[in-house]
Amino acid sequence: MQYYVTHRGIEVPQVSDFDLAETLDCGQCFRWDALPDGSFRGIAFLRQLHVYLDGDTFVLDGASEEDFQRYWRGYFDLDFDYGAVRSQLSAQDPVMAEAARFAPGIRLLKQEPWEALCSFIISQNNNISRIKGIIARLCQCFGDPIPGGGYSFPGPERLCGLSPEDLQPLRCGFRAPYILSAARLVADGTVDLPAIGSLPLPEAREQLMRIKGVGPKVAECALLYGMHRLDAFPMDVWIKRAMSTLFPGKKPEDFGPYAGIAQQYLFHYSRMHPELFR
Repeated sequence: MQYYVTHRGIEVPQVSDFDLAETLDCGQCFRWDALPDGSFRGIAFLRQLHVYLDGDTFVLDGASEEDFQRYWRGYFDLDFDYGAVRSQLSAQDPVMAEAARFAPGIRLLKQEPWEALCSFIISQNNNISRIKGIIARLCQCFGDPIPGGGYSFPGPERLCGLSPEDLQPLRCGFRAPYILSAARLVADGTVDLPAIGSLPLPEAREQLMRIKGVGPKVAECALLYGMHRLDAFPMDVWIKRAMSTLFPGKKPEDFGPYAGIAQQYLFHYSRMHPELFR
């Protein structure tokens, strides 16, 4: 992958298979906001970043080369060949081929594991707008100010000593004790996120489900979006419909080592084609 340091920041030319809206506003992350000109501004790794596409050039506005190499190159998964995976998945089934053609620009972000776990605990029985609001209040109440504006995502050590009453300003409802359970277990090492990320998928899922309020879907989301386990396959209502209607008798593991990427294509395709399930 080539990139250039320019007056605009970091420029990555000839980026294919990358649509910012499909990637940053699809429900895999919650700290990016679309701007009127189609660019996005967000926060990750204690840094705020403005990004946009200029034709097929991906521009990380104002980013330093050091930050690009240390954080953003991996975060946006820029070295991964999504086109090759899409071809491999498409060869398995014509329905999957159609889903992959519909949203070829989705990429899976490599998010910080604790932030992803906590975010998807908050996501339960929630919509994207409300999730973003709760997370913004969580960061404002318990995070630290960062350069350029905004707040850091509070770590488990910051949250583990709090009570449900302390979280009332977040308006997160029944999720408050789940957030605190996760913070305590991660902070004291009972749930070791780096170690879990390298376990076989069934064991990793089981370890995460030791946390109060973490069921199979949240565990799969934490694995896919926070630990980049591309074999994880979160099952929400849209994916359950897609599997039963479009792939009867098929199981997530049948999609192979890139089941998580297949899930992203299916999720977006299903949401945009509700007539398939009437």
